[in-house]
Amino acid sequence: MKSTVKIPPACLKNPVHFLALGFGTGLMPKAPGTFGTLAAIPVYYAISNFSTGLYVSVVLFVSLAGIAICDYTSKQLRVHDHPGIVFDEISGYLLTMIAVPSGIWWMMAGFVAFRIFDILKPWPISWLDKHVHGGLGIMLDDLLAGVMACLVLHLINGLLS
Repeated sequence: MKSTVKIPPACLKNPVHFLALGFGTGLMPKAPGTFGTLAAIPVYYAISNFSTGLYVSVVLFVSLAGIAICDYTSKQLRVHDHPGIVFDEISGYLLTMIAVPSGIWWMMAGFVAFRIFDILKPWPISWLDKHVHGGLGIMLDDLLAGVMACLVLHLINGLLS
């Protein structure tokens, strides 16, 4: 069930809320998760040339920080996993793109693959979404969607090679 709690734009003045709300993309009235994932693309582009080890370290840091960021904002809003909290989509997309070939087509394929898994929530993503709560619960289903999308991209890359 979608939350009807409106998030005032003034929340963006708080740096933790600014991050949790995906730099403001979470305030979009329609499809905030999609816009949050779009916000991840420039972040990905900025770190895409890092070595795989450094890239994975950044994704790990962002994901662990995301647990606290999402937990704090959800508690302040008094809504678990408010649709406007999209930091989890940013982390999920960054995880999707681990060791994926560079290029605009791969960035778009990663976007589509991640959104499919995040929206459809096949098992076990759906189970995590329903049973794990707090900041960890907000993050975990999107991170698993990112793992699944990453595997699909690597499978496609293997078939194309």
